[in-house]
Amino acid sequence: MSDRYAVNQRLEFIGLDTGSRAALARLKPFLAARIDPALDGFYAKVRETPEVRKFFRDESHIAGAQRAQNGHWTRIAEAEFDESYVRSVRAIGETHARIGLEPRWYIGGYARILERLLEDLIQERWAKRSLFAGRKGADETAKAAGALVKAVLLDMDFAISIYLESLEAERQRLSAERERAERETADMVQALAAALARVSSGDLRARMDVPVAPEFEVLKADFNTAMAALEEAVSAAAATAVEVSERVEEIGQAADRLSGRTEQQAANLEETAAALEEITVAVRKSADGAQEATRFVAAVKGEADASAEVVRQAVGAMDEIDGSSRRIAQIIGVIDEIAFQTNLLALNAGVEAARAGEAGKGFAVVASEVRALAQRSAAAAKEIEGLIAESNRQVRAGVQLVGRTGEALNVIVERIGAIDRIVAEQAASSDEQSRGLAEVNVAVNQMDQLTQQNAAMVDQTSAATRALNERVAELARLMSAFMHSSAPSDDDGLREVA
Repeated sequence: MSDRYAVNQRLEFIGLDTGSRAALARLKPFLAARIDPALDGFYAKVRETPEVRKFFRDESHIAGAQRAQNGHWTRIAEAEFDESYVRSVRAIGETHARIGLEPRWYIGGYARILERLLEDLIQERWAKRSLFAGRKGADETAKAAGALVKAVLLDMDFAISIYLESLEAERQRLSAERERAERETADMVQALAAALARVSSGDLRARMDVPVAPEFEVLKADFNTAMAALEEAVSAAAATAVEVSERVEEIGQAADRLSGRTEQQAANLEETAAALEEITVAVRKSADGAQEATRFVAAVKGEADASAEVVRQAVGAMDEIDGSSRRIAQIIGVIDEIAFQTNLLALNAGVEAARAGEAGKGFAVVASEVRALAQRSAAAAKEIEGLIAESNRQVRAGVQLVGRTGEALNVIVERIGAIDRIVAEQAASSDEQSRGLAEVNVAVNQMDQLTQQNAAMVDQTSAATRALNERVAELARLMSAFMHSSAPSDDDGLREVA
């Protein structure tokens, strides 16, 4: 390992010969005593320098680095620049390269540590100058200081060389990685281009089935998955396009039928509106007639009420006539009694006149005449009594008839009142029906307008459906240009595309 880094050549060139290494080895006790204070000063500067402090995680990391530095300086003081030393320097250089610690911070740290060590060395040797008389003491101090400086510079040379070597190795590794990545990327791009070329020609069955770099496996799998999903989607879209075309055609046919029915319905509604208008006019006339009938029935009811009053007056008059007939019958009875008494008186007068003889003949004649008159009066009274009895019977029959007529008139008045109420209700109902029919007529006219609008909209829907059917057919034609799992064979597909 030491031959790899030309340790002997470096030692010879920098001047670390046997004498210099011996002088350096004699500094081991000095370094063991002075290195910790020097390192303390250096790491204190590290802590207050953010640019360097960031390379350490925490205080324990700094303490570990300081212990490692102490051990490395112990190896430097041993002046044994063998494989163990080279491994230690190599670890330092590789670590600096790995963490990105630039050489300026490494050199600056060595400068601060070396400055402190040289100050301590000169002060210590100067304090002991009585032991080194004259020039010999200065030469020893200079040789020791020179050996220390050469050892430090050699150590920096090794560390920086290994740092640069590590960087170069990393650069070569990255270059090789880049070339490999470029090759793999080129292969991946070529495979992807081939697959995309098939896709651009309409073949959705294109898949990437060539081996690719591990970092492209996910992309390959994603591409294949995406193409499988796209193939499935296009297949479903093609099937859906066909189905939608059929459904749109059915919708178009239904829209045409609906258009015809809507136009027929519009015509029917127009006829219905005209018929309702006629019915409305007829009902209004009927309502006017009902109002007129109401007024007529009211007049008839008034006349019936007046007739009933007349009948009641006639019944009263007949009752009075019946009373008068009874009084006349009583008077006739008196006249008949008078005639009977007169007849008795005349009979008695005739008997007395017969007894008087000749002197009573004139009186007998008068008595005879009076008797004859009394008999005629009695006969007339009998006849009058019979006539009065017949008249009384007829009057009673007339009273009964007039009573029944009054009752009939009362019933008629009641019926006319009921008819009046019914006619009034019918008049009100006819008026309401007239208003309702007018509202229905307005609603029917509105329905007619809406139906006309619906018919126009249905026509527009039919036109839009036909346009949509054409677009769906175009979509189905475009979908048929793609080759997928449910599509026909390549030749059939190409013929269809052509």
